[in-house]
Amino acid sequence: MELKIDHNSPLPLHAQVESLLREMMELPEYKNGGFLPKEVDLAKRLGISRNTLRQATNKLEYEGLLIRKKGIGTKVAEKGITTNLDSWGSFTQEMSDQGVDFVNFLIEAKWVKVSAKIASFFNIPEGEKILCLSRLRGFKDGPFVFFESYFHPRIGMTGNEDFTKPLYSILENQYNVVPSISKEEIKAKLASKITADRLQIKKGDPILVRERYVSDPGNRPLEYNIGFYIAEKFTYSITITR
Repeated sequence: MELKIDHNSPLPLHAQVESLLREMMELPEYKNGGFLPKEVDLAKRLGISRNTLRQATNKLEYEGLLIRKKGIGTKVAEKGITTNLDSWGSFTQEMSDQGVDFVNFLIEAKWVKVSAKIASFFNIPEGEKILCLSRLRGFKDGPFVFFESYFHPRIGMTGNEDFTKPLYSILENQYNVVPSISKEEIKAKLASKITADRLQIKKGDPILVRERYVSDPGNRPLEYNIGFYIAEKFTYSITITR
């Protein structure tokens, strides 16, 4: 690809650079995590000031397409996942709706003693055994999210269900319960060693933690779900209509 812009064009230089960078970001050497040429080198090559170049890179960084790492450089953001707050479903359903292929690195169901926090939501005694489903999911090149789901014993799940299928379809079709209400809480945190090892990142790297409290149409609790996402691979989109 020829790195060149038209200095005689009426189109502003920063807009031309932005268009050029968008093309570069699709090249194999930059796509999904590759570092762009150094800012000073790229500015010299295009015959522009670094401020003009930054106008373009700042816009692309704001859109989440570029990631600037101080002292290292600017790289193309890896392919990520966007999920919507105004229309929620199981992870499998969300990915299917977006046409995204994902890999299950781990699916494990086990019976555990319920913690005080989840027992309070389920309105059951602390220490009672409930089903916990752990899932590590991502793209072919590695995981990007770890989920833990806890289910109210009223549902009657056994742990032998086919959890490669959409979770909420299992609840509806096999157990006649309808996940209808979801209360969501999202926090930015630094990865603990356990989470970092699971997601194949470094301890202290930024992650997003999403907690989901799911109830049926009668507001009876069904599931508590917590997800740990690699921050740069996940976007939460909210649509608000006034």
